[in-house]
Amino acid sequence: MEKTLVIIKPDGVKRGLIGNIIKRIEDKGYIISAMMMKQLSKEQLDQHYEEHKNKTFYPSLVSYMSSGNSLIMIVEGVNAIKGMRKIMGATDPIEAEPGSIRGMYGNNKTQNLIHGSDSLESAEREINLFFNSF
Repeated sequence: MEKTLVIIKPDGVKRGLIGNIIKRIEDKGYIISAMMMKQLSKEQLDQHYEEHKNKTFYPSLVSYMSSGNSLIMIVEGVNAIKGMRKIMGATDPIEAEPGSIRGMYGNNKTQNLIHGSDSLESAEREINLFFNSF
């Protein structure tokens, strides 16, 4: 079983899409083994998005991600990382496949509803950050 971190971002929570997104995850056969709803702090986001700190979009990213509650989950299953990234779709909803979460519900690249770990190393780091550190 592979584990990945999935975050339904503030725009997904505010738009009432939690149930639809969870249904998509469970319909694919993945198991949500942990979840919590919380407003992420600047400290958490600084650690989570460390590789983006010097990029021009970083301040607006942190502002957006700390603007409201997010639903943070550990999702498990065979090929969970690649599978979740396929279900989520491309970062830019315009480029996302029509049946993906971002393709169905996304309306801009900045507020794109959902995050998923991109590798085993990232999944381990992100799960530890959100479920073991704070």
